[in-house]
Amino acid sequence: MTNLRPKFWETVPLSKMTTPEWEALCDGCGKCCLNKIEYEDTGEVEYTRVACRLLDNETCQCSNYSRRFEFVPECIRLNPKTLKKISYWLPATCAYKLLQNGKPLPDWHPLRSGAPDSTHTSGHSMRGQTVSEAAIDEDDWDDYIIQEEL
Repeated sequence: MTNLRPKFWETVPLSKMTTPEWEALCDGCGKCCLNKIEYEDTGEVEYTRVACRLLDNETCQCSNYSRRFEFVPECIRLNPKTLKKISYWLPATCAYKLLQNGKPLPDWHPLRSGAPDSTHTSGHSMRGQTVSEAAIDEDDWDDYIIQEEL
């Protein structure tokens, strides 16, 4: 993590972060890449273990991040503007959501812990818990709803 200002997440507004700083906020949990079921009548959002076909189940990273929009046109480019519109379906532990709401990063976040794997070792990632959307019919996603809060 080079070219990052010291503790930038505590002093720099999201809209003023550099691209490397913005990208470093991602803790690599993989939760934003889970397919969700949103109920129009209530606005309720449920997470499923069905992940984007580009999510690597072991690393919780996009397998083709630089070209993801070519393969997954519905992928949302997260930035300060889109964050305001979609933060309701980001997990409670998401650094972008936390900072937007004036909350600190958790101790296990790689920026705080200094350990790149801390999201996984602390149990806050989806490592080894997902199934690719390529293997599951969309009509069956409700069979994969995650009961615990993310």
